[in-house]
Amino acid sequence: MLNISINFAVTFLATENRMASMLMNPIRSCSVSSSWAVRFGARSLSTTAQLQSQVQTKSKKTLARPGVKNIVLVEGVRTPFLLSGTTYADLMPHDLARAALQGLLKRTGIPKDAVDYIIYGTVIQEVKTSNVAREAALGAGFSDKIPAHTVTMACISSNQAMTSSVGLIAAGQCDAVVAGGVEFMSDVPIRHSRKMRKTMLSLNKAKTLGQRLSLIGSIRLAHLSPELPAVAEFSTAETMGHSADRLAAAFGVSRVEQDEFALRSHTLAKKAQDEGLLQDVISFKVPGRDIVSKDNGIRPSSMDQMAKLKPAFVKPHGTVTAANSSFLTDGASAVLVMSEEKALAMGYKPKAYLRDFVYVSQDPKDQLLLGPTYATPKVLERAGLSMSDIDVFEFHEAFAGQIMANLKAMDSDWFAQTYMGRKSKVGTPAMEKFNLWGGSLSLGHPFGATGCRLATTVANRLKKEGGQYGLIAACAAGGQGHAMVIEAYPQ
Repeated sequence: MLNISINFAVTFLATENRMASMLMNPIRSCSVSSSWAVRFGARSLSTTAQLQSQVQTKSKKTLARPGVKNIVLVEGVRTPFLLSGTTYADLMPHDLARAALQGLLKRTGIPKDAVDYIIYGTVIQEVKTSNVAREAALGAGFSDKIPAHTVTMACISSNQAMTSSVGLIAAGQCDAVVAGGVEFMSDVPIRHSRKMRKTMLSLNKAKTLGQRLSLIGSIRLAHLSPELPAVAEFSTAETMGHSADRLAAAFGVSRVEQDEFALRSHTLAKKAQDEGLLQDVISFKVPGRDIVSKDNGIRPSSMDQMAKLKPAFVKPHGTVTAANSSFLTDGASAVLVMSEEKALAMGYKPKAYLRDFVYVSQDPKDQLLLGPTYATPKVLERAGLSMSDIDVFEFHEAFAGQIMANLKAMDSDWFAQTYMGRKSKVGTPAMEKFNLWGGSLSLGHPFGATGCRLATTVANRLKKEGGQYGLIAACAAGGQGHAMVIEAYPQ
């Protein structure tokens, strides 16, 4: 929600006149017309040999440190991500989480009692299963002796689940942890009004018929109005979409650029899906319905069709629309995280090492969605890497405008010095390495599950493209963010 305000926008442009050329070039490289998007996607996804050659000539060192335990991502899976209100509509969150856990068990073959701990992330909790990790684990057949807990950190909830797993293993408490996330937007909890809840509680405690009749008589029509889950930030009362619109305006990101980036995401996701690259997706037999085996929100359109949509948040002149925003999604993910020693002892060939990670927080009103900008330089410094060392980038796409504004902020010395207290910019990712199998705009964004998808995608892309280092980054409600460096496991 970056309202960097009119003052900020004016200052941003006036202070650095060269921003236009400096920032627009990398953005233009990812802004693609409908025909160019197809060519770009085909070119990007066919450069595996070139990327392998680049990696081989770089002779990069491993990030392993003496005396520090190596922690690995053995495998990652997810249910198909579906538009809310579609095939998953009659399920509950723990059903999806259970399906992801069962898919991970099937994919890895790990004995159900060999896991030491289970951690899940979620955002909008079902009141019947507030600790969804435990309920899903029991439903999936894990031993009832395995502890499980649920974390919440907005859109980086499963990121927190993963890094909590890393912490448990690094501390010597566990050797094998399952982390994951789930979100179910088809049936979110809707409460009675506060006054109605108070009356109902009082009715439950009433001892006489007269007390009950008196309480019933106190109910007014207004008390029956339900309370929907808040779509606005609690601290600012502003929706994330409204903030994304202001963020795009502050950084000069046009409607056309946002639509082009969204089209890029859908085009690349469709190509990845058609070519069988989304191997983390497991088939799921929905009770009483069909077997679901692929995401259903991938819909390449055209610039002309997207241009017809009206602004969704700032009306009538906003630039954020339904087409260039991530959509409400149902889905779950799961990853198996282990100490390298334990993984090898059990005969596994890990996919990747989970290396350095950081969490950041900034102004929730003016910098709500700038988590990647703040987290990326910090995690690179911790790892001793630069942007040019990274072979695979996977950034969470909450909104096209949010992604492009972050790219501009990351490529601005002025922003780094003025707002971040840094001497210079970190730079932008090379777009031929960026979200090449689509992103949240096209694949979907179940709030609590996206982080594990990002990590698994990086691991799979590193293996496919022959890279060594990957970087995930994401923004989250409350003005928070996360980034992690992932290193390919030697083939």
